[in-house]
Amino acid sequence: MSIVKFLTSKTFLKQIILAVAALVVLCFLILKYLNVSTNHGDFETVPELKGKSIEVAEVELADNNLVMKIQDSANYNPDYPKYSVIEQEPVAGAKVKENRKIYITLNPSGYRKMNIPDGLIDRTLRQVKPTLEALGFKVGKLTYVDNIGKDIVLKLSHKGKVLKPGDQLPKTSVIDLELGNGNRP
Repeated sequence: MSIVKFLTSKTFLKQIILAVAALVVLCFLILKYLNVSTNHGDFETVPELKGKSIEVAEVELADNNLVMKIQDSANYNPDYPKYSVIEQEPVAGAKVKENRKIYITLNPSGYRKMNIPDGLIDRTLRQVKPTLEALGFKVGKLTYVDNIGKDIVLKLSHKGKVLKPGDQLPKTSVIDLELGNGNRP
C-alpha cells in the first residue's frame, strides 16, 4: 500500500477525526478544571494596613483570607507607632486571590545605633560636621575653649557624657562639640 493511498483511506481519516475530537475534549476538561481549581473570578481586596499594629494587621488579613509575611524592619519612621506597619505589598485596594501572601514592613522600636567614627578629634569643624551628619547625627552646641587651633574639635559629647571612637548612639542623636578658639592657653 502506498503512502498516498494510506493518507486518503477511511481508516486514517477516522483516526485523525477521533484524535482531534479527543484533543478538543481534553482541552475543554483542562480549562474547566483550571477554572474550578484557581477560583477564576474570585478575588479578595487587600485592606489598608499602614499605621496598624501587627496584631490588628494579622486579624484583618485573616478575615480577608490572606496570609501575612513580615519582611525585615525598615529605618525607623517617627510618624508611625513602634512595631506598626509602614509599608505593604501589594498595596491597599488591590484585588488578589485568597491565601495570597501580603508582605509587610514593620517600624522598628527606635533609630538604629551608629558607631562614633575614629579620627574626629583634632580635625576641623568643617571636616567633622559633614561626617557626623552623613552618619545621621546632628551637631548640637558648639563650645569654644582656649586652644591654639581655631575650630579644631577637641572633644565630642552627648548629654554631658564624653564620647570615644566606637561608642554607639541612636541615629539623630545630638552631639555637642568642644572647639578651639585660636587663642593660646
